[in-house]
This record gives sequence, C-alpha cells and structure tokens, in this order.
Amino acid sequence: MDSTAIYYWLIVIGIPLAVYFFRKWLKESKRRKLYRNDFPQEWKQILTNHFKLYQHLPDDLKKQLHGHINIFLDEKNFVGYQGIEINDTIRITIAAQACLLLLNRKTNYYPHLTNILVYPTVFTHKNHDGELHRGRLGESWHRGPIVLSWQHSSQGGKNSADGENVVMHEFAHQLDQENGPSDGLPILQHNNIKQWSSVLGKEFKTLKFKIQKREQTLLDEYGATNPAEFFAVITEHFVEQPRQMLKKHPELYEELRKYYQINPVEWT
Repeated sequence: MDSTAIYYWLIVIGIPLAVYFFRKWLKESKRRKLYRNDFPQEWKQILTNHFKLYQHLPDDLKKQLHGHINIFLDEKNFVGYQGIEINDTIRITIAAQACLLLLNRKTNYYPHLTNILVYPTVFTHKNHDGELHRGRLGESWHRGPIVLSWQHSSQGGKNSADGENVVMHEFAHQLDQENGPSDGLPILQHNNIKQWSSVLGKEFKTLKFKIQKREQTLLDEYGATNPAEFFAVITEHFVEQPRQMLKKHPELYEELRKYYQINPVEWT
C-alpha cells in the first residue's frame, strides 16, 4: 500500500475513530463528575416522601442512587402533557425508580432513551405507526421515548409492597431493548444465558398454564402476555415483593438477583 493510500485510510477511518473515542471520553468524564456531585438535601427529602424503598436502602446503595440520579437527570429530558408541569418532585421520583435498577453493576444509563413523556393520569398516546393506545399507564418504545402516568408513577413510588411499579416496568423494557426489540433477554453480564432462558422459559409457561386454569399466582397475569412483559412484570415483583418471590419462585429470584446485582430481601 503506497503512502497516498495510507493517508487516505487514515483520514477515512482514523479521524472518525478519534472523534468517537474523544466524545466517549468526554461523556465518561462528565458522568464521573456528575456522579460525585453533591445530592441536594431537598432532593433527599423528595425521595423520603415519595419513594418508600429509599428509606430501606443501606447507605452505600443510597450513595450510588444519588450519583446515578445526578447523571440520569442531566441526560434525560422530561416533557409534560395535558397541562402537567414538570418539577423536581416528578423528575426525582421517576429517576429514582428508574435508577434503582442500575445499582451495583456496569451501566450505560438507558442509552437509547432521551425523552420521558409524563401525563397526569392514564393516557391515550399515538405510536410511531399512528396507532392510538388508550387507557395506558406507561409505555416504552424501542429506542425511546418512555411515556408515563404521573398518578401511577407516584403511587408506585409510595407503595413499595404491592408488586406493581409502572416506572420499573417500563424501564425494565428499556433494559430489554438495549440489544434489540423486547424479547425478555436483556444484556446479561453475570448470568449464564442457557440457565436464564431455561428458568425464565419454564416460569413463563407455568404462569400461562396457571392463568388458563384460573389458579392463583403471585406473579401478575399480565406477565403471561409475552416474554418481554414477563421480564418487566417479574422485575416489579423482585424489587417490591422479594420475600414472596424467593419463597415461591426461588430459581427465578436467583436469576434476577444475578442480573440486577441487588438482593432486595436484605432491605426489609
């Protein structure tokens, strides 16, 4: 290869690569700074008042959560609909529930998500294809945005024991969507994919069977819709009803413990 060709490829490949890594370095540097920033006392009070699980977290996880929230709020844009005005209570309450799913593990802070659309209560929203979705509490679209009912997001933060949390449900979808469309198989850092698929597949089939037989289950029946909804639903139960899940679904609990790198039974 002559010098002209080498020079050409340096321009075509080298410069874009250099720009990419420089931007990546800048982003990571900014994140490290934001993570270390002070967390305002008024924000801590919002968490105390509006996110019940916060009160049960050990100090090291609270510190992590503060850092993650700082980064999340810097990178995500909240937009109010139908007259709702976005304030710190809305931003902090939603951010905390989303960032709880990022503790103790490497994260890229929901990289495909930019906008979080907030309605006062249940909403009708039009998707990319123009299809109207009515009576929704939340939605997560592949590569964003997330759409949430503030009424139900607030209720989910204040009630930490009912196994229903719309914010965590929709952000679990975002985790699932990091490697493509929702399919119940997020990027696994700590799990064996064969074991994950075996356990979740078995539990998903069992849930569908029990619902068909009208048998009582701990897991919300909406989880039987498809593997993507199953992953989102079991995330809600894992965080909010860990003792019940550990007792009734120990293998499922263990897979989620390895994936999320947290052990919620230790918080109560």
